[in-house]
Amino acid sequence: MTYKAEYIWIDGTEPTARLRSKTKILPDGADLPVWGFDGSSTNQAPGGASDCVLKPVFSCPDPVRGGDDQLVLCEVLTTDMEPHPSNTRALLSPIAERFAAQESWFGIEQEYTFFEDGRPLGFPSGGFPAPQGFYYCGVGADEVFGREIVEAHLDACLTAGLEISGINAEVMPGQWEFQVGPGGPLEVADHLWVARWLLYRIAEDFGVGATLNPKPVEGDWNGAGAHTNFSTKAMRDGYEPIITACEALGEQAQEHVKGYGAGIEHRLTGLHETAPWSEYSYGVSDRGASVRIPWQVEADKKGYIEDRRPNANCDPYVVTRLIVETCCSALEKAGQV
Repeated sequence: MTYKAEYIWIDGTEPTARLRSKTKILPDGADLPVWGFDGSSTNQAPGGASDCVLKPVFSCPDPVRGGDDQLVLCEVLTTDMEPHPSNTRALLSPIAERFAAQESWFGIEQEYTFFEDGRPLGFPSGGFPAPQGFYYCGVGADEVFGREIVEAHLDACLTAGLEISGINAEVMPGQWEFQVGPGGPLEVADHLWVARWLLYRIAEDFGVGATLNPKPVEGDWNGAGAHTNFSTKAMRDGYEPIITACEALGEQAQEHVKGYGAGIEHRLTGLHETAPWSEYSYGVSDRGASVRIPWQVEADKKGYIEDRRPNANCDPYVVTRLIVETCCSALEKAGQV
């Protein structure tokens, strides 16, 4: 007897990496082996030395194929068994380990947009729908588009055992969100990448594409982000560490913006519930700030913060690494751990 292992990896496409996958047939009970692929076809190697290595780092049940089949997320290595330059997970691992005692938790809100026939799902041919607003968390065939895909994706993530914690329709027709977390930086990032793969794969069955484009429609329409909720044990126990984290993010604001996804300037304009990409601010209950402190957090004097800047197309390994390194270093320096 055999089972199918779908090896999934992140390629070297710039400025925004893409997901790739292929299937390996393995004997029942066999461990997941290291495998390989043609890096010259994924922007990860030249044709004259094209071999790259796939190292399994996370696996879960395959909800598409079912049975004993597995989804296998991999890091990309060179043939010297060193992390490939495109391997951002390898950069996160030592940072997560260094600050593990602070118990960082993340929850990432992944927005995305369905497209069909070159336009967002729900947009009429050759025109525009009614202005945005009623679509957010809406109900009814005139307000919601693609729910059957969203429900199938949610069920698949749950069957796979991913830490998915919710879904909702977003502000623009055909635009949705799912949330992953809470969990540690590596866990949340791994689960988000697999959830993205499942989104693309399940949308295939409906003849629809899903995009993480941060500004899928120009004009007076919301962009798509990946709002990132973050806390440490100290932040969950007190308010002063929350302010320390917010201040630290401001000191490293432009470094973070550079790592928060390509095209961020098209989304972070100061309009449509964003702060300008070139300015940093934080505030309580302020969705027009770079970083929001939820009102309940201020009331309770403990909790978490929401970094509203990451794009939908961000690399969660990069985002979690930047936030952990910046905030945990500042908390350590302040003796708030």
